[in-house]
Amino acid sequence: MARFIFITGGVVSSLGKGLASAALGALLQARGYSVRLRKLDPYLNVDPGTMSPFEHGEVFVTNDGAETDLDLGHYERFTGVSARMTDSVSSGRIYSNVLEKERRGNYLGKTIQVIPHVTDEIKDFIKIGEDEVDFMLCEIGGTVGDIEGLPFFEAIRQFSQDKKRGECIFMHLTLLPFVKASGELKTKPTQHSVKELRSIGISPDILVCRSEGSIPQKEREKLALFCNVRPESVISAKDLNSIYEAPISYHNEGLDQAVLDAFTITPAPKPDLSKWEDVKDRLNNPEGHVNVAIVGKYTQLEDAYKSIAEALTHGGMANRLQVKINWVDAETFEKEDPEIYLSGFHAILVPGGFGERGTEGKIMAAKFAREHKIPYLGICLGMQTAVIESARNMAGISNAGSEEFDHEAGKRRFEPIIYHLKEWVQGNHTVSRKVEDDKGGTMRLGAYSAVLAKGSCVAKIYNSTSIEERHRHRYEVDVKYRKELEKSGLIFSGMSPDGRLPEIVELSDHPWFIGVQFHPELKSKPFDPHPLFRDFIKAAKDISRLF
Repeated sequence: MARFIFITGGVVSSLGKGLASAALGALLQARGYSVRLRKLDPYLNVDPGTMSPFEHGEVFVTNDGAETDLDLGHYERFTGVSARMTDSVSSGRIYSNVLEKERRGNYLGKTIQVIPHVTDEIKDFIKIGEDEVDFMLCEIGGTVGDIEGLPFFEAIRQFSQDKKRGECIFMHLTLLPFVKASGELKTKPTQHSVKELRSIGISPDILVCRSEGSIPQKEREKLALFCNVRPESVISAKDLNSIYEAPISYHNEGLDQAVLDAFTITPAPKPDLSKWEDVKDRLNNPEGHVNVAIVGKYTQLEDAYKSIAEALTHGGMANRLQVKINWVDAETFEKEDPEIYLSGFHAILVPGGFGERGTEGKIMAAKFAREHKIPYLGICLGMQTAVIESARNMAGISNAGSEEFDHEAGKRRFEPIIYHLKEWVQGNHTVSRKVEDDKGGTMRLGAYSAVLAKGSCVAKIYNSTSIEERHRHRYEVDVKYRKELEKSGLIFSGMSPDGRLPEIVELSDHPWFIGVQFHPELKSKPFDPHPLFRDFIKAAKDISRLF
């Protein structure tokens, strides 16, 4: 039976609860325990799948097809444990489940209320798989005091009472601001945050305090006294050069030991942090650098491409290189020559996205990479724009485009070599979709297999002809154009097992030019870089020698 750790936040948002949860999971693994991490989000969207990247950042996708918060990406990258659909829930999903049960008559005519019906639904979610791991870490989104988060706080309070003593603890993450004028680290916001938490029946066992530097002993003792925790359970979370230094930093501050002490686990198993020491060494001691341009449409918010940025870092670590990322707005190329902005880069990556905005700029970026023999990685829409570019400029289909763009315009302007996928095989059944269907959860989502052509570039990179990768898209390259495109030099080197859906394309006369319909960045980890990103950065390194 699992022990439960509930991670809450206070004072301000975006302090790094997800990172702290992931780092703690990694530390417990280093001591030999099995872990699972969960995110409970208070927003009313059923999931983040229909939310703007500018609003919410990246949507992380699990193997079983759930669209989740980007924090689940942190969980996977730090622990290597594949997230599931049951590891992410929102208020919208909880209320939807409750209302569906009410409509079915499951509540036998009772008045439906937040307590007990909504809180019971949350507790049932938390219990899923509790007998599978040693520790279950549950992060509550938002901050204490948010009105939409109250049912979650009440649910975890009840949950801790339902369990035996010593099976649940609470970890609260807050901010210790430094006031320059007085030269003081202020503890009052944390005190008020803990007071707010205690007013709803939850007393934190561990305080994790974000600050620019370490917490002086005087402030540590003050926090312990006024927040009713042990001094050794006041953990400093100081600013770091890289998120991958967090496990070692938190261990040095005593976080994992404080957790084991709170559960009265003695003697505590010694941790093996050699994996994280190697990660830190590769990060801090690179043997060179490469410059990579990410040409996207959501570049104003880097969290929109969080997993891609991290996967590039992992690829750099595998090659002992620092990857310097430059964010380039794809719309810029619709007005100016891409050479002005892309000359000097060792590699170009074009990520996914939705809608027509910025696509002509992405097409021009693919053309620039093709003509100048610069390593190119196109992901999802980045693959589709590369195919459109090849169709227009190599295969002679001058008005090649996507059905997605025509759908937005309301009239046909292109020959749609990219079409809306209406039917595909998922497992042992066929899935059907229409253009006018609801947007939420209706894409081709989750892990699908692909067969790679023997002798192809990607088969060598994967060292296999059979792979499984995660998808999130509605539109596909139309396989009926395969013969024309391959004749011009664009090879379809990866296909779905039934041969109907193109998964990977590559150029036959280019040092490194690959487009993939899936999202390889979602499976990359610092200690296990994705092979595509590892080889992409190696190709960038080879090109950099020619500069």
